[in-house]
Amino acid sequence: MSKKYEKRISELVRNRLATLIEQRLSDPRVAGVTVTDVEVTSDTRYARVFYSLIGDTAAREQAARGLESAAGWLRHELGQHLRTRHTPELAFVYDPSLERGARVANLLDALKAHDAAPADPPKEPGDRP
Repeated sequence: MSKKYEKRISELVRNRLATLIEQRLSDPRVAGVTVTDVEVTSDTRYARVFYSLIGDTAAREQAARGLESAAGWLRHELGQHLRTRHTPELAFVYDPSLERGARVANLLDALKAHDAAPADPPKEPGDRP
């Protein structure tokens, strides 16, 4: 299969899974999960679904269990929508990029606040501490 086809299928899978998880999946363990990316193999038999979640480690573990529990239902629903020869098997992988982005944004905000703070007035050459 061509890379263009893989990319198109990956985007379709990502959009459909995001909709299913957000609107139709009633498992409270996956509340707040965001599908960030999907990588489909060239034969479309397997898909790695990258997801993100703001929360602590316990929340991430709960979300992982919830997603694995719902994988069969999600795959079935995906097969109804995709109409491809193969419906990919789903493997969920946690993606920490949103947390890293938030941490970098906080660091940049702290630097801006530090730079905007008034500095000590320059000392005259004859002044002593």
